[in-house]
Amino acid sequence: MQRHRKETLLDRNRRFRYDGDMSFDPTLWFERRQGIGKGALVIQGTRVPVRTLLASLAEGATEEEILRDFPTVPQEALRAVVAFAAAAVDDLPLAPIAAA
Repeated sequence: MQRHRKETLLDRNRRFRYDGDMSFDPTLWFERRQGIGKGALVIQGTRVPVRTLLASLAEGATEEEILRDFPTVPQEALRAVVAFAAAAVDDLPLAPIAAA
């Protein structure tokens, strides 16, 4: 009988690859749990909302500053936040601008 081992952060890192089309499995990095931020999307295994990390980036915080301020967030998870936001751009409800 083969035993299944728990996936480690290193295993996750190997599975996260930016391949140009932003395809990755967000369930490796994010989760929603009742009792944490009213079900807000957070970094898996932490209480850190994805929205907070995006807001920090938007305010001009560097990766190093964010990782220092949120020590439970792995560097790869922060990169997954950026990739997730980039992939979500196509879902923004903006009307196209007419050609000039």
